[in-house]
Amino acid sequence: QVQLVESGGGLVQVGGSLRLSCVANGYISRINDMAWYRQAPGKQREVVATATRSGMINYADTVKGRFTISRDQTDLYLHMNSLKPEDTAVYYCNAQLQSGSGQRIDYWGQGTQVTVSS
Repeated sequence: QVQLVESGGGLVQVGGSLRLSCVANGYISRINDMAWYRQAPGKQREVVATATRSGMINYADTVKGRFTISRDQTDLYLHMNSLKPEDTAVYYCNAQLQSGSGQRIDYWGQGTQVTVSS
């Protein structure tokens, strides 16, 4: 089992910045890739940025150049700059493990609300 605890959300004005943090506890040695997802009201959950165990990083096109994901072993961060109203969503930390049979197992944090006001 892995527990993910997020922090750092809040209310910010357009153009502002926020930093999200995610701390992993439990069987952290088995964590492979980690990611930030978000879900806006009435929309499906979408990936924002990923950081693999090998150090590869990818971003959704909508956040490239504005958001920066970083990872310190199994602690995950998301620096968000130049925030827009469309960034308003609940942000979730995700950790991916592999079972003994090779299946992917996803763990999720409780989510942290980010609200960008215009």
